[in-house]
Amino acid sequence: MSTLLSCENVHVNYGPVRALTGASFTLDTGRICGLIGMNGSGKSTLFKAIMGVVPMHAGSITLDGQPVGGNRGSRGKNAHHHRAGLVSYVPQSEEIDWTFPISVREVVSMGRYRNLGITRRLRAADRAAVDEALARVELTDLADRQIGALSGGQRKRAFVARAIAQGAQLLLLDEPFAGVDKRSEAMLIQVIEQLRDEGATVLVSTHDLASLRQFADEALLLRGEILMHDTPEKVLAPENLVRAFGMEVDAGAPTAASSAATSGTTTNSSAEGKK
Repeated sequence: MSTLLSCENVHVNYGPVRALTGASFTLDTGRICGLIGMNGSGKSTLFKAIMGVVPMHAGSITLDGQPVGGNRGSRGKNAHHHRAGLVSYVPQSEEIDWTFPISVREVVSMGRYRNLGITRRLRAADRAAVDEALARVELTDLADRQIGALSGGQRKRAFVARAIAQGAQLLLLDEPFAGVDKRSEAMLIQVIEQLRDEGATVLVSTHDLASLRQFADEALLLRGEILMHDTPEKVLAPENLVRAFGMEVDAGAPTAASSAATSGTTTNSSAEGKK
């Protein structure tokens, strides 16, 4: 098993506020890693640093041995092109304009844009990849519907389908289970596990600690810095959750961490907003 993602002593500031301090960890290929922490703990900042969309004050991140664009001294253009083929990001629902007039098929087709030739048109192979991705999340019958007309669970499935169509090696999923029905959650977990079995690496943030035990191979506990990186069983021990959430959390209750996440504050909450 080889290392796909490596973060070394990553520091991220928003102005004078430190959002992420000294984050160091590695993820191997074909693994699912859960990202756990209260709102304002640095989860979204970590995603953005991996994507190279926020600059790092210090430290480095490499994907498949190559630096990402946020690294100091990295060659931004080359790093961007390398990263674009390796990483797919599924954002939180709050970050998306659901009123934008675009169909489900068009959303999923965005995952193929990096493969388009000089004509910038989808080829037969691209259309086949889009159709396969839609089928895997059971949205074929809704492919021509406007994305804003879907339910919360269907919307999340559409963006996961976009990631599948892209064929990325690393998937970053930011709260994919928030606001979805149980059927969609079960389907998303099944798809995530299938992608892992096919060799993809998945980093997924979630407050649903009960579900995390079902599918994650490992877990990161975050509170402005990485408190622990180990198996879900060890990370979700009560004493560790107290360190992360500042209060006792029932790791077997699906909504416990979500409630805890909104009841406390950290020094970087104002900088990072929702996460």
